[in-house]
Amino acid sequence: MAQQHTSRQEDVERENGFSLEDDHKLKAEAEGEVVSIEKAFEGKEIPSWRKQLTMRAFVVSFVLSILFSFIVMKLNLTAGIIPSLNVSAGLLGFFFVKTWTQFLSKSGLLRQPFTRQENTVIQTCVVASSGIAFSGGFGSYLFGMSERIAEQSGDTELGFKDPSLTWIIGFLLIVSFLGLFSVVPLRKIMIIDFKLTYPSGTATAFLINSFHTIEGAKLAKKQVRTLGKFFSFSFLWGFFQWFFTGGDDCGFSSFPTFGLKAHDYKFYFDFSATYVGVGMICPHIINVSVLLGGILSWGIMWPLIETRKGHWYSNDLSSSSLHGLQGYKVFIAIAMILGDGLYNFFKVLSRTLSGLFHQVRARNVSSGLPIDNSAPEYPKLSYDDQRRTRIFLKDQIPTWFAIAGYVTIAVASIVTLPHIFHELKWYYVLVIYIFAPTLAFCNAYGCGLTDWSLASTYGKLAIFTIGAWAGSSHGGVLAGLAACGVMMNIVSTASDLTQDFKTGYLTLASPRSMFVSQVIGTAMGCVISPCVFWLFYKAFDDLGLHGSKYPAPFAIVFRNMAKLGVEGFSSLPKDCLFLCYVFFGAAILINLIKDYSGKMGRFIPLPMAMAIPFYIGPYFAIDMCLGSLILFVWEKINKAQAEAFGPAVASGLICGDGIWTLPSSILALAGVQPPICMKFLSRGTNTRVDKFLGS
Repeated sequence: MAQQHTSRQEDVERENGFSLEDDHKLKAEAEGEVVSIEKAFEGKEIPSWRKQLTMRAFVVSFVLSILFSFIVMKLNLTAGIIPSLNVSAGLLGFFFVKTWTQFLSKSGLLRQPFTRQENTVIQTCVVASSGIAFSGGFGSYLFGMSERIAEQSGDTELGFKDPSLTWIIGFLLIVSFLGLFSVVPLRKIMIIDFKLTYPSGTATAFLINSFHTIEGAKLAKKQVRTLGKFFSFSFLWGFFQWFFTGGDDCGFSSFPTFGLKAHDYKFYFDFSATYVGVGMICPHIINVSVLLGGILSWGIMWPLIETRKGHWYSNDLSSSSLHGLQGYKVFIAIAMILGDGLYNFFKVLSRTLSGLFHQVRARNVSSGLPIDNSAPEYPKLSYDDQRRTRIFLKDQIPTWFAIAGYVTIAVASIVTLPHIFHELKWYYVLVIYIFAPTLAFCNAYGCGLTDWSLASTYGKLAIFTIGAWAGSSHGGVLAGLAACGVMMNIVSTASDLTQDFKTGYLTLASPRSMFVSQVIGTAMGCVISPCVFWLFYKAFDDLGLHGSKYPAPFAIVFRNMAKLGVEGFSSLPKDCLFLCYVFFGAAILINLIKDYSGKMGRFIPLPMAMAIPFYIGPYFAIDMCLGSLILFVWEKINKAQAEAFGPAVASGLICGDGIWTLPSSILALAGVQPPICMKFLSRGTNTRVDKFLGS
């Protein structure tokens, strides 16, 4: 037994590139420390990067990717607010593999124990895969190309391209990997030299580390049980609600919670477990901001503008015409989104440049951390940081490999993308790829400072620049939207990968395993997300229509941004441009006040969140505020319990209701209608509930 242990120890030393004797030296240097996470794992082996990439990890990742793709897709096609699901991915990954390994351990068949490094691989793969459901543009630029959205926008003559499973998968496979290669050479600078925090990645790492301690594992089991209970409740609640939606405007979502007049202006509780869960995850200020935006728009502005019907816009226009009230809703929301996005873009850019300046100046004074792995010394680093740095620098990803990968994919994209989108000329793509690495670095660096990815903002910049370059007569709308997709995928995956490097750094997962996991997860997402969207698209004939169950609000917003880029402001309703200027300036002013108000700034609403209900209404904001209220009261009663189990409750509510969309979509495709229609109808001053069997 002793010889076997020694042999295994030597294997570990060879695989990891440093000896356990070095580890003992580091431990001796750490005797004065009070808290050390890595000391809790000092007796555990660190598997090589290849052993971190297990088949069971990718099987679990595939299953969870399908689950999370449905969740993200539903959120994308309803209100467009998508909370961070990293915690849920890490927790569910731990649960599935831990359960499987415990079963094998009891039967004596377990060959490789479940490690935190493997847990990190699962989390990285799942988040990369489900992230394509957002960056793929299924609720924004990609769906905005369709004829259905073009008809609502009233500009079919500017061109459209209906979704097709083949070209969507091909497009995503071409553009989704470029961002991964653009930041690989900068991983040491970002994580070790600059010591960027990446709050979400850091929080996920500490969560995964805690799962693999004795006390943390006990808490994780309790969290999983809580998640399972609320998952079951949410799934069954979605199934129960489905029974009463056998017609138009039927079911609990049509219940006039605050009266019929309020319901006409989208003020009602729609009994959505998903958005109650989202409200529990999102910060309180975001939930309040969304509600305030709904009150400002649907409670004050739209009723006032309606009184100007016949003066500001024609009486004969349909409710969906962008030359009428709908135009004010869409373009004022766009103005607020652009104002907030541009402010944060320049704020993050200024912080990025300032941080780079200070980092470069500091490196001129001090030589920084050595890269040479032979007998390195880190006199100012803690035991944890020394150990993490050794592991992180051990498995190098060659710079030539990253550059060759970027150039190869860029050339393939320049050749193939014009065949998918004829309006997107090869030289447009070339210009994007020349500037993309710089923008990807800026987004990854800014995300490390602020935890805020500005992928959609960079996409909007591409819409306006490429759209204006192409012009309306040469398909500028479709060219701008396609360019938005190229840019969004590059900068989004770049920041995601860098954040995963931070998670891997804190869990001692190899950068190589993080990169491979991200690549495999991205490949999964390029197939899974289009298939999930296609299921929605075929199952729900009113997908993307205003007032439907899945209105895809940002699809029409992105299309009209492209339209503005190629046509200017000539098609706006009367005084709409003036109101756009007002709200554009207001978004910048609110952000300035928020940033320079000190501690009081946390009580000032966020313009981006306020803009979301301008178009679709505040009904989902009421759900979110209910979730926020539940968490607030829970924290007042028992803060420790709320912090430990709040994310599990929220994840259960989101996952259960989200996965219900799979059977409901299949039932819709099969032509199965709910048996009951519970409708709330107005009869003069009375309200009654009609219930009837049949569709």
